[in-house]
Amino acid sequence: MPAAESKANLLERLRARLAHAEDDGWFFARIADQVAGRRKELGLSQAELAELCGTTQSAIARLESGGRPPRIDTLLRLAVALDSDLVVELKPSSAP
Repeated sequence: MPAAESKANLLERLRARLAHAEDDGWFFARIADQVAGRRKELGLSQAELAELCGTTQSAIARLESGGRPPRIDTLLRLAVALDSDLVVELKPSSAP
C-alpha cells in the first residue's frame, strides 16, 4: 500500500477493481489462445488433447473459445499434456 493511501481508500479501490474483474474477459481469452496455440504447435487435435487430460473434446473446445474459465487443476493437466510449464505470478498492479 502506498504510504499516501489510507487503508480505507485502498479497500475502496480494490473493491471497485474486483467488481469488474470477472467482466474483463481478456484474461480467459489469453489462456484460450495460449492453449489453442500450443496444441496446434504440437500437432494435437482437440480430441487428442482431451484424451491426455482426461476430459472431453467439447470441454477443450469450450476452453479454447474462451467460453468457460478453466479451473486450476485443469490448467495443470493442460500444461503437462502440452509439455509446458504453468506459471502463476502475483505482482503489484500498475492499475490505478
